[in-house]
Amino acid sequence: MNPHRDINDEEWQRIAPLLPELRPRSELRGRPLANTRSVLNGVLWVMYSGATWSAMPRRYPSYQTCHRRFKAWYESGVLKRVMEQLFGAASEELCALMEGRMRSHVNAEQKSAASEKAPVVAPAVFSPASPQPLPSSPFAFHSPFKHAA
Repeated sequence: MNPHRDINDEEWQRIAPLLPELRPRSELRGRPLANTRSVLNGVLWVMYSGATWSAMPRRYPSYQTCHRRFKAWYESGVLKRVMEQLFGAASEELCALMEGRMRSHVNAEQKSAASEKAPVVAPAVFSPASPQPLPSSPFAFHSPFKHAA
């Protein structure tokens, strides 16, 4: 795969119609919308480099903006179509790498199903009448400053 470079004008003309148009805020407050082309370049940089979102160079919009749009484009299928248009067969490899890096969020149904399958372990009971010696641990810390008496 080639090293990352920002998309050129010809590539932008091909993929611009695939990206959803963002409407400006109606209340005219807050920051102006980030340029879609520079956001896409930031997303592509993260995909190519394998770096974390927070490591994005400053020449791109904030990593939070890029990540938010990446998630929206990914979930709607737009990102896959853009990648196919830009990279052809190599897009499958890039998309697979990103899918592998994405966190999988566990919903409530999956959590309850996992907890039903997990064995129930009775909590340890401490009895001061019969103290048990602690097992010797290979990780026990012995200070060189304490002197044996």
